[in-house]
Amino acid sequence: ARNLQEMVGDNSARTFFCNSGAEANEAALKLSRLTGRRKLVATEGAFHGRTMGALSLTGQPAKREAFTPLLKDVKFVAFGDIAAMRKAITKKTAMFIVEPMQGENGVVVPPVGYLKAVRERTLETGTMMVIDAVQTGMGRTGTWFGYESEGITPDVITLAKGIGGGLPLGAMIALGKYASLFTAGSHGTTFGGNPVACAAANATIKFLKSKEILKQNLEKGNHLKRELSQIPGVRLVRGEGLLLGVVLESPVSKSVAGQLLADGFIVNAATESVIRLAPPLIITTPQLDEFIAAFRKVMTSHV
Repeated sequence: ARNLQEMVGDNSARTFFCNSGAEANEAALKLSRLTGRRKLVATEGAFHGRTMGALSLTGQPAKREAFTPLLKDVKFVAFGDIAAMRKAITKKTAMFIVEPMQGENGVVVPPVGYLKAVRERTLETGTMMVIDAVQTGMGRTGTWFGYESEGITPDVITLAKGIGGGLPLGAMIALGKYASLFTAGSHGTTFGGNPVACAAANATIKFLKSKEILKQNLEKGNHLKRELSQIPGVRLVRGEGLLLGVVLESPVSKSVAGQLLADGFIVNAATESVIRLAPPLIITTPQLDEFIAAFRKVMTSHV
């Protein structure tokens, strides 16, 4: 918890530890209820988890349809649309939850200034701003959480995946006045914050700091973007650090992912025309070059 306070730059921040990203977002949702407000705003294309509360905030109808009815009073707005966001967030809104980049949706990057505009609007209306950094966090995008380039500080940050260094761990970090909303008995979890997972998290944070991994992630990501964007059949490469979306000119991502898997490379066909890359943060440049060569070879049969 002290390490996370240092990372967010707030010694008064308090952390609720759990086991996954969905649990962390459920905790944030529950925290928002303690503001006395009920209305929620999230973004189209967002992914926040598969449990009922987190799924209610997930802006992907295909993932929601089989499990309705979900929570009411959730409004979805286009990701990156400042005007729509400002209109949706009012003084009745309890929480606005947003990813710095939409990883599950194909690494969709909002326009510069979007998160800053969200911060301004949430402060104007007294709305709790939640950054879901489950995919962008722990240095993957070259900063600790993925929002820092906008010069903002949110009210709540949710983490999971990389924080545990391979063990199940999630975290909801609450800052400012929101840090004191949870009191004893407000929420709980059996295994969240267990000593083994937290020891792994501390070791992970220590390693990331000592090896300048965040800086290296930016350099490796720029290398990947530069090389992959030159391959025929690739329209563009978006994202930051080691969270990238390779946008193909044709809807062949599943076929490309399958061939890469046969060559020993695990990638994700995020959409019909987008390959998502999220390699281990310890990957080396020679290993990246092997992947680039394999990607170039696979794409020759898809142009």
